[in-house]
Amino acid sequence: MNVLAMVLAGGRVDDLGVLTFFRPKSAMPFGGLYCIIDFPMSNLMHSGIEKVGILSQYKPLYLMEHVGNGGSWDMTGRNRFVTILPPSRG
Repeated sequence: MNVLAMVLAGGRVDDLGVLTFFRPKSAMPFGGLYCIIDFPMSNLMHSGIEKVGILSQYKPLYLMEHVGNGGSWDMTGRNRFVTILPPSRG
């Protein structure tokens, strides 16, 4: 299957106040062991989608650190990858 998934990782949410002041919503801890981005990544891996681009809008360094190269979801290899696309200033 030759599919590329694009995940919009979101950004800062005013309703969450201080929780998203230093990190994006997608990198917020959930349940002590996981981050919110882990859920869509796990779903993509179990669906057989092995090429993923993550669009980050706000403070992408936290997300880059957590996702890394995609090894936690077995998305490293010749035809498998995870790429984080940070915002750019034009």
